[in-house]
Amino acid sequence: MDPLSTVGVLVTTGVLADVRLLACVFAGVCLGTASGLTPGLHANNFALLLAAVAPSVPAPASCVVAAMLAAGVVHTFLDVVPALALGVPDAAMAASALPGHRLVLGGRGREALRLSAIGSGTALVVAALLAVPLTEVMTAVYPTLLAHLSLVLAVVVVLTLLVEPSWWPRLAGLAVLGLSGALGAVALPMEPGAPLPASVLTPLFAGLFGAPVLLDAMDGGGVPPQADARLLVERRSVGVAAGTGALAGGAVGYLPGVSSAIAATAALAGLPADTGDRGYVVATSGVNTANGVFALFALVALGSPRTGVLVAVDRVGGVPSLPVALAAVVVAGAAGTVLVVTVGDRYLALVGRADSRRLSVAALCLLAVLSVAFAGPTGVVLFAAATLVGLVPVRLRTRRVYCMGVLLVPLAL
Repeated sequence: MDPLSTVGVLVTTGVLADVRLLACVFAGVCLGTASGLTPGLHANNFALLLAAVAPSVPAPASCVVAAMLAAGVVHTFLDVVPALALGVPDAAMAASALPGHRLVLGGRGREALRLSAIGSGTALVVAALLAVPLTEVMTAVYPTLLAHLSLVLAVVVVLTLLVEPSWWPRLAGLAVLGLSGALGAVALPMEPGAPLPASVLTPLFAGLFGAPVLLDAMDGGGVPPQADARLLVERRSVGVAAGTGALAGGAVGYLPGVSSAIAATAALAGLPADTGDRGYVVATSGVNTANGVFALFALVALGSPRTGVLVAVDRVGGVPSLPVALAAVVVAGAAGTVLVVTVGDRYLALVGRADSRRLSVAALCLLAVLSVAFAGPTGVVLFAAATLVGLVPVRLRTRRVYCMGVLLVPLAL
C-alpha cells in the first residue's frame, strides 16, 4: 500500500472512531435524560443496570464507558426536575428539595430550573479547572484521611449540625441520624435476590427521600401556574453559590461514604445571605455535578470509585484516557444545561395539569416497583421501613439530609 493510501486509511479510521465515540456519548445523554426524569431512580442503580448490559453492547469498552459517564453527568442535571415537580429527589438533591418546592409553589419553578442549570454548568467548569491541583493534594493526604475516616465523618456530621439555626433542629437531626443509621446497619449487609442488579440503596433512598414527600403532598394543590423565567437574584450571588457548591463537591469527591447531600448542607454555611432558597438550589446542583467530576479524577489517581456511576465504569473496564473522559463529561454537561431548561419547563407544565393525588399515588407505586426490581421482596420491607424513618424529619422540624446517616453511621462504625 502506498503512503497516501495508508494515510487515508488512518484518517478514515480515526474519523470513524470519533463518530462512534460521539454516537455513544449521545446515547449516554439520552439514557441520562430518561433516568434523571424518572422519579426515584437513583443514578447509582441506573449505572449498575448499564454495567450489567454493557458486555452485550457492540462497541469498544472505551465508547461504552464514555456513554456511561455522559449518562451519569446528564442525570445530575436532570434529576432536579422530578425533585421540583413531584417531590421525589435523588438522594443527592435532598438538601434543596424543600427550598425548590417553595419556589415552585410561588410560581418560580422555571426560574428554579435555570438556577439549577447555572449551578451545575458553573460547577462543571470550576471542577474541570481545579480537578488536577486538588487531586494532587488529596493524593498526598488520602492515606491519612482513610486511616482516620471515622473522625473525618464525625467532623462532617458536626459541621452539618452547626449549620442549623438553633439547638432543637440539631437534637432532632441527631435523632434522625441515629434512626437512619440503625436502618442502614441492618439493611446494607443484605444481599437480596432481585430481577435487576441487586442494590438495597434503591428502596432505602426511595423511602427516606421520595415517599415521605409524596405522602405529604397527597392533599396539596399540586404545581400552580408558573410565572416567567427571569432570575430574581444578583448574578454575583449566583456565582458565589455555584462556586461554593463546586468546592463542596470537590471536598467530598474523594471521601468514601460522604454524599453530595452532606456536602450541599455544609455548603449552605458559605452562601450569601441574600440568596435564600435560590442559593440552595444553585449550590446543591453545583455540588451534585462537581462531585461527579472530582470523583472521576479520584478514580484515576487513587484507583477507588466514589460514585455508583464510577463503580459501574470500573466494572466495565475502567476509565478511558482522561482527555476522552473529560470530553464526554463536557459534552454531556452542555447537553444537560440545555435539557434541564427545555424539558424541565414542559415537565412542570405537564405535572401542573395533572391531579396531584393521582400523580402522587402513581409515583409511590413506581417507587415500590423499583424497590422490588432492585431488591426483590425484601425491597418492599425496606421501602416501608425507610418511609417511616423518612417521615420523622419534617415532624421534628429538621432537615431530611440527616437521613444520610443510613450510609454515614455504618461506614463510621
